[in-house]
Amino acid sequence: MLATLTAIAFLLVLSAFFSGSETALTAASRPLMHQLEHDGNRDAGIVNRLRDDQERLIGAILLGNNLVNILASALATGVLISLFGQAGIAYATIAMTLLVLIFAEILPKTYAIRTADRSAVAIAPVVNVVVALLAPFTTAIRFLVRGTLSLFGITEDEDTVATEQELRGAIALHDGDEAAVKHERAMLRSVLDLDDVQVAEIMTHRRDVVALDAALPAEEMIQQAVDSPFTRIPIWRNEPDNIVGVVHAKALLRKLWARGGEFADIDILDEVVVPWFIPEQKPLLDQLEDFRARREHFALVVDEYGSFLGIVTLEDILEEIVGDIDDEHDLTPTGIDHAEDGSYVVDGRVTIRDLNREHEWGLPDEQAATIAGLVLHEARRIPEVGQSFMFHGFRFDILDRQRNQITQVRITPPGPDADGD
Repeated sequence: MLATLTAIAFLLVLSAFFSGSETALTAASRPLMHQLEHDGNRDAGIVNRLRDDQERLIGAILLGNNLVNILASALATGVLISLFGQAGIAYATIAMTLLVLIFAEILPKTYAIRTADRSAVAIAPVVNVVVALLAPFTTAIRFLVRGTLSLFGITEDEDTVATEQELRGAIALHDGDEAAVKHERAMLRSVLDLDDVQVAEIMTHRRDVVALDAALPAEEMIQQAVDSPFTRIPIWRNEPDNIVGVVHAKALLRKLWARGGEFADIDILDEVVVPWFIPEQKPLLDQLEDFRARREHFALVVDEYGSFLGIVTLEDILEEIVGDIDDEHDLTPTGIDHAEDGSYVVDGRVTIRDLNREHEWGLPDEQAATIAGLVLHEARRIPEVGQSFMFHGFRFDILDRQRNQITQVRITPPGPDADGD
């Protein structure tokens, strides 16, 4: 009898090992395991190999766990029947349920979940041997399971994980209200959004673009270039849509220096470079790659009819990731002022993405790029000053309008108890 009790105790230890292994290997941090493997940790590499085929890993662990649990229960039932007769079956059921539940399930799994990374690395070599030994049985079981499922028309989906959604979920778990944590979340989300955002959504609109008329005298063109806060300036001929080139302020300075500061006979068109036109639908990720490939920082955006819409720069794309990058030449105003009552006075040209990123709101930006565009889209009309609207749980008060353009809006976000409907 002592040998039987010893065997039961040993089987319970094995059961605890299998239960803890399952929890540790599935809960261990995937990024940490990859980094440890990269740093030369062989056991972390075994963890990664095991998790590459999770169906095989879980099958082997469950097979081993069930074998030892059933064997331990059978031995305990035999011992208790010999002591108490048929009542021993009930005693064995109660005793083994408590022992397995407490010592072979809850205790090891609780420990494993608290020390998942350390435990996974420690047990990986042993589990790897167990998986290899049980491989013929788990393969046969997998074949049987798939065959059974196929009878009911259930096929295996090889790609069940939405990688990007998983990343977004991981970013959301990077919790905290500190400004630094919020900024990190915004940056990581913005990187994932690069392939979904078009250049038209972040470009500087043509009405805000400083461009030079090629028909102006050289002295006046240079004066306008000097007064501009920008270093690269488009030049148009006959009509603003007809962009004939882009000139760099440094090229004008070099030209003027070579002439000894004299404006006479300076032909600025000699210094222009061929404009680079891109479609408004181009994703930011593609444009970023093209900026790198062409070693250029400036492109002109056109619509499907070839009309000039605005400009986009490398800095615009970088600002989509890290937020506003201000320098001594930038024009102030982000266009967002926080009022004491909790509302925000916002310039109509501020993009929805900037507001969502800065305040972690969820305003939709599929149909409009700016706040003014969102109000127009939702209202289905051009609102008057003083009108108010409720969209997506937010209150929008129209504060100012110039002709048909909404120039200033007060936005009141929903309170903490609002359902956002």
